[in-house]
Amino acid sequence: MALTPSNMLSLGTKAPDFTLIDTISDKTVSLNEAKGANGTVIMFICNHCPFVKHVNAGIVQLANDYLSKGIGFIAISSNDVENYPADAPHLMKENAKQEGYPFPYLYDKTQEVAKAYDAACTPDYYIFDKDLMLVYRGQLDDSRPNNGIPVTGNDMRTALDALLKNEEIPVDQKPSIGCGIKWI
Repeated sequence: MALTPSNMLSLGTKAPDFTLIDTISDKTVSLNEAKGANGTVIMFICNHCPFVKHVNAGIVQLANDYLSKGIGFIAISSNDVENYPADAPHLMKENAKQEGYPFPYLYDKTQEVAKAYDAACTPDYYIFDKDLMLVYRGQLDDSRPNNGIPVTGNDMRTALDALLKNEEIPVDQKPSIGCGIKWI
């Protein structure tokens, strides 16, 4: 389990557009279709990563708490499924149902979306405002597998609350840490 930090895409970056297959509904979903009226969280995750497994319940709770506030949530897996078959689309669908994902779980087969976002690890989180400008990139919270700190989502909750109140979001943001994206 190699520790890979986020690349920390520059704040103010416009969200790169995409249209990908949602493994839950088997339909294509675009960024514009899935974005929220007040902001959008984009998460690069996968099925097999122990860091993602550790936070799955936390990201489901976060989404359930903020979807009704106009924040859209989108999860994307960009891993190489030939060498990491546990991340295959049909298993993404099973995992999403088992975890109760209330958001689309998209498959980035070509890895072009991950590259456009400069994603580096799973999980890797981005928060965009209503105009799809990047206001936060970094960790969910300080919890990691086996460090004894509970998953709260505090870092992202602070950023989302500030976004919803039109307050300044702190620019001192800690990178997410996880498994490196499995590149083709």
